[in-house]
Amino acid sequence: MAKSKTSYVCQACGAISSKWAGKCDACGEWNCMSEEITEAAVPKGMSGSLKGRALELVDLSGESADKIPRKTTGIGEFDRVTGGGLVAGSALLIGGDPGIGKSTLLLQVVCALANKGTRCVYVSGEEAVDQVRLRADRLGLAKAPVELASATSVRDIVATMEDAQNPVSLMVIDSIQTMFVDNVESAPGTVTQVRTSAQEIIRVAKKRGITVLFVGHVTKEGQIAGPRVLEHMVDTVLYFEGDRSHQFRILRGVKNRFGATDEIGVFEMAHEGLVEVANPSALFLSQRQSDAAGSAVLAGLEGTRPMLVEVQALVAPSAMANPRRAVIGWDSGRLAMVLAVLEARCGLQFSGSDIFLNIAGGIRISEPAADLAVAAALISSLSGEPLPAEAVFFGEIGLAGEIRQISQPDVRLKEAAKLGFEKAIVPALKKKGTGGMQVSEIKNLRDLVDMFAAHDTQVRAVS
Repeated sequence: MAKSKTSYVCQACGAISSKWAGKCDACGEWNCMSEEITEAAVPKGMSGSLKGRALELVDLSGESADKIPRKTTGIGEFDRVTGGGLVAGSALLIGGDPGIGKSTLLLQVVCALANKGTRCVYVSGEEAVDQVRLRADRLGLAKAPVELASATSVRDIVATMEDAQNPVSLMVIDSIQTMFVDNVESAPGTVTQVRTSAQEIIRVAKKRGITVLFVGHVTKEGQIAGPRVLEHMVDTVLYFEGDRSHQFRILRGVKNRFGATDEIGVFEMAHEGLVEVANPSALFLSQRQSDAAGSAVLAGLEGTRPMLVEVQALVAPSAMANPRRAVIGWDSGRLAMVLAVLEARCGLQFSGSDIFLNIAGGIRISEPAADLAVAAALISSLSGEPLPAEAVFFGEIGLAGEIRQISQPDVRLKEAAKLGFEKAIVPALKKKGTGGMQVSEIKNLRDLVDMFAAHDTQVRAVS
């Protein structure tokens, strides 16, 4: 018999230590080492009795299905992010802040599929069956033929999945942090329990061709709680983002073995649940004040979807020795770089001012193409001159002040023209298709500053 041994596992990063410590040596977190009992390795001399069988190997050029069959939910934004629908036998993990709408979204998904004849099972480890029914009734989905259960035992869930008499096509596990395997001596939510529970459910799902949707809790840093290996085990990882003070929610794909990554779906939280937003650009710009200084429109790209958002900047005099730099929806390090280039290459002075930057609508932008729009908003706020109301901006800024090309400018220009914009300030284009817009190509950030120099004495004095 293999003996059991005691080890200490970090609940933040999954690192394993043979002795307890107050601080994890791997990630630096304090008071995160939890005692867990694991089974020791097979003793020497027993390996001969555990000999496996040789694998059946096939050629790379063998015949296979040309197209992976998918289950489309009919919720266009969800299908877009998953690559066209759910694949049989796949595992999908969705994470997000508490109360952001993860359970609501998945309940709408399973109800949509159940109404199409797919047998769907919703297993909740956090709510009773009556509580799930209350939510379904509020969303107007009470008549959908979804089967409910309140359970946390992986053994019972696996038995349901392996029932050949009444096969399951899709199962929701809400959430994976509440599940436990009874032969693992640790509490639910620990690294070992999360890893073992997910591994066992995914194994049966692959064997039976069942699509599994996991809900994952997140840490205070926004990462999915539990071991990082959990994201490697599943086929698709989605993050549900948004500020609860705004009604907009962003479903973002960060991993997808069956489709493109970095796709987003936009939803609006309403009384009847999450409603798709077919034209997010028009929605994000609906409350824009075009005559306000410090407001620029970015023609961005999220995955394959062009999206226009408003970049707001406020430059205000500061009485403090260390002026404030507050950023919402963008990378603060990227803002520091743009400010440094504006000061070093263009001669503008921001060092004595408080700077506030906001991406309106609660969306987060990560692509470098936003650099030029941010710079334009900063210069506009510093000068007090509003930008042209019909203009859009995109382009990456280099440390020498050069404006670098970005991907798919034609798609961005087409989206801007569709919403009524007439002018674009962009880097040099390889293709000259402008979609009927007036395009101003600039090579250096200094060219952007010169546009304001004729109107503002503060900018003209340093240009």
